[in-house]
Amino acid sequence: MDILADKSEDPAFKDIDRAALIKRALEVQPKSYAPYSNFNVAAAVLCGSGKIYTGVNVENASYPAGICAERNAIFHAAAEGERQIRAIAIIGGPRGVVSDYCSPCGVCRQVMREFGAPKKVLVIMAKSPTDYQEMTLEELLPLSFGPESLSFHSHPSVNRAISGGQPMRQGNQLPLPQCT
Repeated sequence: MDILADKSEDPAFKDIDRAALIKRALEVQPKSYAPYSNFNVAAAVLCGSGKIYTGVNVENASYPAGICAERNAIFHAAAEGERQIRAIAIIGGPRGVVSDYCSPCGVCRQVMREFGAPKKVLVIMAKSPTDYQEMTLEELLPLSFGPESLSFHSHPSVNRAISGGQPMRQGNQLPLPQCT
């Protein structure tokens, strides 16, 4: 199986305008703030609503306080009420020169997973609107942990066994704390 195979005929991704998504990322890349790494990254995320949101990497002298372009774009979308992503285009390079494909880090892959089913999120790593590689999130993050991973088995006898017979919360299905 060629994981970098063209996915343009896949029904889940056929209608995605890859060039338009990549162009949106290229447009915002100059706004990247990367004074320490000098590696400027931008992303454009296509949401279930059809809207596109962009983000750039923003570094900070206290390194962990910075944010990647992909998470910036996804959090921008979430702040506008979006809860589903369909595709994300990522571009990046030293001093803003895009010369290679830019793959998302592990944390960004996990954030993508929060807002999309692994088989239904297309990740586009681009050099230009016509030169790109694409993979599904499942290919980039196999055997992933997602929101549904926080729910225990729904069978009542299993829930009673897990909770020691205690009442269970709805949603994440963790036992309710007992007050004494």
